[in-house]
Amino acid sequence: MKHRPWVFIPVCEGNAVLSRLGPVLRSGPYSVGPGYTRPVPVTLPYARLNLRRNPFGELGPEERAAIAVVEADGLAERLQKPGLAVQILGGCGCGKTTWLLALLRGFPGAPFVKVVEGVRTALPAGHPLFVDDAHLLPPTRRRRLFGRRASFVLTTHVDLAAEIERCGLAAFTVRPAETQDVERLERAFALRVEAARRDSGPLPRVPRAMVEELVRRFGSDVRSMEHCLYHAFVTLGGVRDVEV
Repeated sequence: MKHRPWVFIPVCEGNAVLSRLGPVLRSGPYSVGPGYTRPVPVTLPYARLNLRRNPFGELGPEERAAIAVVEADGLAERLQKPGLAVQILGGCGCGKTTWLLALLRGFPGAPFVKVVEGVRTALPAGHPLFVDDAHLLPPTRRRRLFGRRASFVLTTHVDLAAEIERCGLAAFTVRPAETQDVERLERAFALRVEAARRDSGPLPRVPRAMVEELVRRFGSDVRSMEHCLYHAFVTLGGVRDVEV
């Protein structure tokens, strides 16, 4: 009888491999040979840090909103009634979309749309309506949008307050870059690390001195800070304070 060639099957934690001996529930890549299965030791990339993943990788919208450090100052209550446009204003990477997602979390099922440059974006009906990158809409479409009987939460690189008010809405401006300080950033980074926790016990820490260094390097660009920390965690050898 001719034996089939060996094959190598990578699997993640908790997955099963079917072999001639039945399901194998242990973790790791498995060498499946003629008649038996041999587990091969596997190293999980961030287990040495007591983490399930890199805490500064891309987060899904729900998790990003859940750990956002924002102070909404009663905006959710004001948005219940039509007639208000909250514009979250600032440059790239300062936390505008995180602010928007944190507010969106208080309105399950509310319509959300991201405007893409060069693409005609449909603007659904609904109240309140959340629009990411509203400055990319042509002015005529924004005016028609602001003419609706609704409230809005917008992110924008351009101050739209005068345009909003000319359409009969009240404008409220949030500038994330002006609300950031070292203490808030330190707390936000700690929450990201905690959200990636693998098990009980100590975790790596981004100390205040490192947060101050990141602010010195990147100003209000939190996205660049997170990118820098991502690479710091890739090379971090064990549970200790992070250096950048």
